[in-house]
Amino acid sequence: MSSTMIKTYGLTHIALAVRDVERALRFYQQVFGVEAYFREEGRIHVKTPGCHDIITFDQLAPAPGSGGGILHFGFRLQSPADIDAAVSAVERAGGKLLKRGEFSPGFPYAYVADPDGYEVEIWYE
Repeated sequence: MSSTMIKTYGLTHIALAVRDVERALRFYQQVFGVEAYFREEGRIHVKTPGCHDIITFDQLAPAPGSGGGILHFGFRLQSPADIDAAVSAVERAGGKLLKRGEFSPGFPYAYVADPDGYEVEIWYE
Protein backbone atom coordinates (compact mmCIF):
# COMPACT_ATOMS: atom_id res chain seq x y z
CA MET A 1 0.00 0.00 0.00
CA SER A 2 1.39 3.40 -1.00
CA SER A 3 1.71 6.14 1.60
CA THR A 4 1.52 8.89 -1.04
CA MET A 5 -1.60 10.97 -0.72
CA ILE A 6 -2.95 12.76 -3.77
CA LYS A 7 -3.37 16.46 -3.03
CA THR A 8 -6.66 17.97 -4.18
CA TYR A 9 -8.85 20.99 -3.53
CA GLY A 10 -11.40 18.59 -2.01
CA LEU A 11 -14.77 17.74 -3.50
CA THR A 12 -15.34 20.53 -6.00
CA HIS A 13 -17.68 19.19 -8.68
CA ILE A 14 -21.17 17.78 -8.83
CA ALA A 15 -23.29 17.03 -11.90
CA LEU A 16 -27.07 17.16 -11.54
CA ALA A 17 -29.66 15.68 -13.88
CA VAL A 18 -32.26 18.46 -14.25
CA ARG A 19 -35.50 18.92 -16.17
CA ASP A 20 -34.61 22.41 -17.47
CA VAL A 21 -31.03 23.74 -17.48
CA GLU A 22 -32.11 27.38 -17.67
CA ARG A 23 -34.42 27.00 -14.65
CA ALA A 24 -31.64 25.30 -12.68
CA LEU A 25 -29.20 28.06 -13.66
CA ARG A 26 -31.65 30.80 -12.55
CA PHE A 27 -32.23 29.14 -9.16
CA TYR A 28 -28.53 28.69 -8.34
CA GLN A 29 -27.71 32.18 -9.69
CA GLN A 30 -30.36 33.81 -7.51
CA VAL A 31 -29.48 31.87 -4.36
CA PHE A 32 -25.72 31.27 -4.58
CA GLY A 33 -24.55 33.69 -7.30
CA VAL A 34 -23.17 30.99 -9.59
CA GLU A 35 -21.86 32.07 -12.98
CA ALA A 36 -22.19 30.05 -16.20
CA TYR A 37 -18.78 29.53 -17.77
CA PHE A 38 -19.44 26.85 -20.39
CA ARG A 39 -22.55 25.80 -22.28
CA GLU A 40 -23.16 22.90 -24.61
CA GLU A 41 -26.31 21.25 -25.91
CA GLY A 42 -28.45 20.37 -22.88
CA ARG A 43 -25.73 21.26 -20.34
CA ILE A 44 -24.56 24.32 -18.45
CA HIS A 45 -21.41 24.32 -16.30
CA VAL A 46 -21.29 26.94 -13.54
CA LYS A 47 -18.77 28.18 -11.00
CA THR A 48 -19.36 29.39 -7.47
CA PRO A 49 -17.87 32.91 -7.16
CA GLY A 50 -14.53 33.02 -5.37
CA CYS A 51 -14.32 29.22 -5.04
CA HIS A 52 -13.15 26.22 -7.03
CA ASP A 53 -16.65 24.66 -6.97
CA ILE A 54 -18.26 23.51 -10.21
CA ILE A 55 -21.86 22.39 -10.78
CA THR A 56 -22.98 20.91 -14.08
CA PHE A 57 -26.70 21.00 -14.93
CA ASP A 58 -27.53 18.25 -17.43
CA GLN A 59 -30.99 17.93 -18.93
CA LEU A 60 -29.90 15.05 -21.20
CA ALA A 61 -29.21 12.73 -18.24
CA PRO A 62 -31.90 10.30 -17.07
CA ALA A 63 -33.92 10.62 -13.85
CA PRO A 64 -33.78 14.33 -13.04
CA GLY A 65 -34.29 15.06 -9.36
CA SER A 66 -33.62 11.52 -8.19
CA GLY A 67 -30.70 11.44 -5.80
CA GLY A 68 -29.41 8.00 -6.68
CA GLY A 69 -28.23 7.54 -3.11
CA ILE A 70 -27.09 11.13 -2.55
CA LEU A 71 -28.92 12.51 0.47
CA HIS A 72 -27.92 16.17 0.01
CA PHE A 73 -25.06 18.51 -0.80
CA GLY A 74 -24.21 21.72 0.99
CA PHE A 75 -23.10 25.32 0.87
CA ARG A 76 -21.34 26.72 3.95
CA LEU A 77 -22.19 30.30 4.91
CA GLN A 78 -19.47 32.80 5.76
CA SER A 79 -21.67 34.33 8.49
CA PRO A 80 -24.38 32.74 10.66
CA ALA A 81 -26.37 35.98 10.33
CA ASP A 82 -27.03 35.14 6.66
CA ILE A 83 -29.26 32.10 7.28
CA ASP A 84 -32.56 34.04 7.09
CA ALA A 85 -31.52 35.78 3.86
CA ALA A 86 -30.45 32.43 2.39
CA VAL A 87 -33.82 30.81 3.14
CA SER A 88 -35.64 33.84 1.69
CA ALA A 89 -33.49 33.69 -1.45
CA VAL A 90 -34.32 30.00 -1.89
CA GLU A 91 -38.06 30.65 -1.63
CA ARG A 92 -37.93 33.65 -4.01
CA ALA A 93 -35.98 31.55 -6.52
CA GLY A 94 -38.58 28.76 -6.59
CA GLY A 95 -37.16 26.40 -3.98
CA LYS A 96 -38.66 25.47 -0.64
CA LEU A 97 -37.58 25.16 2.96
CA LEU A 98 -37.57 21.56 4.22
CA LYS A 99 -36.30 22.10 7.78
CA ARG A 100 -34.07 24.43 9.74
CA GLY A 101 -32.52 24.74 13.16
CA GLU A 102 -29.17 24.99 14.91
CA PHE A 103 -26.51 22.34 15.39
CA SER A 104 -25.64 24.26 18.58
CA PRO A 105 -26.18 27.91 19.56
CA GLY A 106 -24.83 30.18 16.82
CA PHE A 107 -24.45 27.38 14.25
CA PRO A 108 -27.63 27.52 12.12
CA TYR A 109 -28.62 25.25 9.27
CA ALA A 110 -31.42 24.97 6.73
CA TYR A 111 -32.25 22.12 4.41
CA VAL A 112 -33.95 23.32 1.25
CA ALA A 113 -35.14 21.78 -2.00
CA ASP A 114 -34.20 23.21 -5.38
CA PRO A 115 -36.82 23.25 -8.21
CA ASP A 116 -35.82 19.72 -9.27
CA GLY A 117 -36.19 18.39 -5.73
CA TYR A 118 -32.50 18.08 -4.82
CA GLU A 119 -31.90 18.63 -1.11
CA VAL A 120 -29.35 21.33 -0.40
CA GLU A 121 -27.97 22.09 3.07
CA ILE A 122 -27.07 25.69 3.85
CA TRP A 123 -25.18 25.96 7.12
CA TYR A 124 -22.64 27.86 9.15
CA GLU A 125 -19.74 26.20 10.92
